Amino acid sequence: QVQLVESGGGLVQAGASLRLSCAASGRTFSIYAMGWFRQAPGKEREFVSAVSWGGGSTYYADSVKGRFTISRDNAENTVYLQMNSLKPEDTAAYYCGARSTYYSGSLHLQTTYNYWGQGTQVTVSS
Repeated sequence: QVQLVESGGGLVQAGASLRLSCAASGRTFSIYAMGWFRQAPGKEREFVSAVSWGGGSTYYADSVKGRFTISRDNAENTVYLQMNSLKPEDTAAYYCGARSTYYSGSLHLQTTYNYWGQGTQVTVSS
């Protein structure tokens, strides 16, 4: 089992920055990749960004490219999402997911991830 704990959400004004963290514990050696998804009220959960644990390849949704940066600290088993130039449309609950090495599928799909955190709220006011 892998446990994920997100932190760093909050209420900010448009144009501000936030950094989300997701700390993994448990069987972290089994992690292949970690990703961030978000879900706004009344909308489906959508892919934001992902990073492979070994090679460090990164992936972004078009809506956040150039504004968000994902990074990982393998020693601390933590993934970060630096969010700059935040917009009101970024308002959502942000969820961290982890995919084990024995799973497969595109990192853009939430069904690919077999572990999830509890989520952290990001609210961007205009």
